[in-house]
Amino acid sequence: MKVLVTGANGQLGYDVIKRLDSEGIDYLGTDRESLDITNKEQVTKVINDYSPDAVIHCAAYTAVDKAEDEKDLCYSVNVLGAKYVAEACKQIDAKMVYISTDYVFDGEGDEPFGVTDKPNPINYYGQTKYEGEVEVQKILDKYFVVRISWVFGSNGNNFVKTMLRLGKEKDEISVVADQIGSPTYTYDLAKLLIEIIRTDKFGVYHATNEGYCSWYEFACEIFKQAGVTVKVNPIKTEDYPTKARRPKNSRLYKSPLIELENWEDALKHYINT
Repeated sequence: MKVLVTGANGQLGYDVIKRLDSEGIDYLGTDRESLDITNKEQVTKVINDYSPDAVIHCAAYTAVDKAEDEKDLCYSVNVLGAKYVAEACKQIDAKMVYISTDYVFDGEGDEPFGVTDKPNPINYYGQTKYEGEVEVQKILDKYFVVRISWVFGSNGNNFVKTMLRLGKEKDEISVVADQIGSPTYTYDLAKLLIEIIRTDKFGVYHATNEGYCSWYEFACEIFKQAGVTVKVNPIKTEDYPTKARRPKNSRLYKSPLIELENWEDALKHYINT
């Protein structure tokens, strides 16, 4: 099996590459320097030349607040980029994994969103990720749309690293307590993605670590596991205004096929490695 990974230097792509390497699978990792996914001709050439059996498309525009001001760039990367990758996969009959997000949903209610629930994004980033999903499903039969949330890993910036930094700099911090979701550890997710590309069980998946928490509860657990003493104050979303709206309910209902460890255990693994 040969696998091409876009966004190989990103948080998830980095762990996907490490996992492929550890399993002895042939791979090609691309980053924005080696592959501009907004350039259709380049995407077609790189994918055709390598001719992978599967493409794991991790590359994305993920700056949620900046996306409200950089709509053209966000659209080019998240929608057109996904479209070009899907078209190239179609040409060589390759499978495609498209990484999506909990932000395709509006976050209304308290129940977990299922894979068949109707997306209704409330920010531009979420809108483009949903439109990317639509493009992939329109072009391909051999696709895996994998929605994830609250991602953390060893490479790149994330909430865990931010909290640990703030814990060193401050004695007291405030964290939003009315947004609920599931943290997702890229180490666990990378393993899962490589498992599913070996199958023909195509479709839409929700993949996060088990369990739900608020950002406030996530922060408290981070400090507890890291042995950092800091006072954490729970606040409402309205008390922490951002350019882009965030869904308050990011709970995702996972398929029985998706089995990842509890998020607290995943966090322990991350902090101790």
